[in-house]
Amino acid sequence: MKTLLRKKCWQSIRDEGAARFPGVEGRIPNFVGAESAARGLAVHPLFSRARTLKCNPDSPQRPVRHAALKAGKRIYMAVPRLAETHPFIELDPACIPANKLWEASSIKGAGTHGVPVAISAMAAIDLIVTGCVGVGRDGARLGKGGGYSDLEFGLLMEAGLLSPTTPVVTTVHPCQVLADAAIPMTPHDVPLTALFLPEEVVLCHGDYGRPPGVLPEELEPSKRDAIPVLSGRRAAGDPPRSFDED
Repeated sequence: MKTLLRKKCWQSIRDEGAARFPGVEGRIPNFVGAESAARGLAVHPLFSRARTLKCNPDSPQRPVRHAALKAGKRIYMAVPRLAETHPFIELDPACIPANKLWEASSIKGAGTHGVPVAISAMAAIDLIVTGCVGVGRDGARLGKGGGYSDLEFGLLMEAGLLSPTTPVVTTVHPCQVLADAAIPMTPHDVPLTALFLPEEVVLCHGDYGRPPGVLPEELEPSKRDAIPVLSGRRAAGDPPRSFDED
């Protein structure tokens, strides 16, 4: 079901003539109007009240990252697949030259101007910006399918860096908005607080719950073990550990 919805969204962006580099298929799709959507977010109270953001590294949210850095806000970006013992990169605009803020807002630039940090060294997060393939006005979110955004949320919840009401927002093209209840939501899926479109702001009206942390029973053991901060966790139903595993 979700695979078909992703394909529908990617095709809709192509049909609309709104696809931009580096393309849409298999990605959080970059779209015409991403800058306008980011401007709408940048003047909203959810953004102005935030001092520290967690933001996805994808192209359509680069204007959001740039706006946050220009406004003096600290950003945390996850490293790809959470594959490092320090799974986030901290971008502190106080430590980045003003003429390098746009460069720092890119994936490559974040690696140059940011600092890898352990979760234990992170500050509390006031706003989450996430990339989406599809969304619903009810707050349902459809990602690429890897599940890493939900894992990041779970890890930060467990670390006490999020509150139960920390806003989760996104910027999307109108053709990415699907009908209410069209996107199946599972216990590990994180719902959205608001959608920012190029010419519209949508405050989501759904009542989906939020995961209290990482749900290891929904992860393949091989995936858990490939993520250093999750390695060694076991879910109910896992076979008993042998002495060779220690």
